[in-house]
Amino acid sequence: MTGMLKHRRIDWICIAAAAAACIVAAVFLTGEKLGITPVSSAPEYSERLFDDSYVHHIDLRVRDWDAFIKMAPEEEYIECDVRIDGELFPSVGLRAKGNNSLRLVEEYGLERYSLKIEFDHFQDGNTYYGLDKMSLDSSFQDNSYLKNYIAYDMMDFMEVPSPLCSYVWVTVNEEDWGLFLAVEEPEEAFARRNFGVDYGRLYKPDYRSLEDENNDVALKYTTDNPDDYDNIFRNAKFDCDESDQERVMQALKILSEAEGTEVESAVNVDEVLRYFTVQVFVVNLDSYLGRTGHNYFLYEEDGVLSILPWDYNLAFATYSLGMPDPVNDAELYVNYPVDTPGPGAIMMNRPLYHNLMKTEEYFALYHEYFDYLIHEYFENGYFEKKVAEVTKMIAPYVEKDPTAFCSYEEYLTGVETFVKFCLLRAESVGKQLKGEIPSTLAGQETDTQNRVDASEIWLPDMGEIADLHQP
Repeated sequence: MTGMLKHRRIDWICIAAAAAACIVAAVFLTGEKLGITPVSSAPEYSERLFDDSYVHHIDLRVRDWDAFIKMAPEEEYIECDVRIDGELFPSVGLRAKGNNSLRLVEEYGLERYSLKIEFDHFQDGNTYYGLDKMSLDSSFQDNSYLKNYIAYDMMDFMEVPSPLCSYVWVTVNEEDWGLFLAVEEPEEAFARRNFGVDYGRLYKPDYRSLEDENNDVALKYTTDNPDDYDNIFRNAKFDCDESDQERVMQALKILSEAEGTEVESAVNVDEVLRYFTVQVFVVNLDSYLGRTGHNYFLYEEDGVLSILPWDYNLAFATYSLGMPDPVNDAELYVNYPVDTPGPGAIMMNRPLYHNLMKTEEYFALYHEYFDYLIHEYFENGYFEKKVAEVTKMIAPYVEKDPTAFCSYEEYLTGVETFVKFCLLRAESVGKQLKGEIPSTLAGQETDTQNRVDASEIWLPDMGEIADLHQP
């Protein structure tokens, strides 16, 4: 009797398991129609527009392009149609984007603005195969056309959630406009792709004025008053309620006060260390680790914070604000120290970096990630092969780019300089990790003899404001 009950129970278990398997299969097959997207699934837009193995084509159908250019500095959306690789997407939002780039393009009487395309701006639910928003990066101050692309590739290589990107040939009403980099904007589609349907909250901390204290942009805990974190909450990408604000403030408080590994209750430490590995390598001083402290996204889920990459057109030591004299000291920036990637006053004011590095375990892991990046991305030839493939693909488009900020010859020089900088930077970082070159600013001030020689590099060849003088 007992044996029969056992067999019957097994039969029922098998039937139930089979039924459950059918339900799970049905969910995976029809889930997206029901609004359910598995975390591991790739959205269709990632395999279409963001297939970066070829240059895509985007045609902007704008009724009055001259009027749009005239009003571009106001960053107001206009309604237009967009044709992507031959497929029409009507009634999308289009506007210019940028801070200094926007101002300087206008100031120099140019028209090559970076752009934002918001598919659901005028029609709720309108997307490009699930993508709600993207940017078209103009390669401002980037004669190589590589800075953003390679920086995001490095972040992705280190498994940091990063925007997808691909090169696109942009036309306006079927007239050539230029080669741009299409970049997935970190909003709902990005969050769903990287964190699943139950994603957390996303912010883009930024200052109103650089002259303000901007403790919140620096991710410093000050009080429990949400008004003191306006630069964070004002720039929330999704609706942000009181409980969302409380979780962020509590996480910042823990970051400020926690000792050792206690901080892991508030910070995704492993991912943040991988982010800083790339961030420091590319010497991006217009960033969280620079004077401005911005150009990043802050992601919060269940009270745990992580920092996500954004905007690298001024990376690779081509940002001049607050840099020492001479600005274009290639040897300084090729050898820029990995352990103090900024003056003490700035580092002490950047708790997401400084407070983590005070813990010996995290400091050691940070070095391990640097060692991995140097060996696997650079020393084994991956980087040079990647650049060679990309430049071969985009060179014909750069050569015919009617609005380019540089000539084709300057582009070739820019690529050559970019590659030299990265390879010498990798050599220097490798030597810093081995103790052959000081890895702090103070150490390098007293010992410059062992630096990697970068005398063959002229940093402005990668792009500078003076290029805007060109007709």
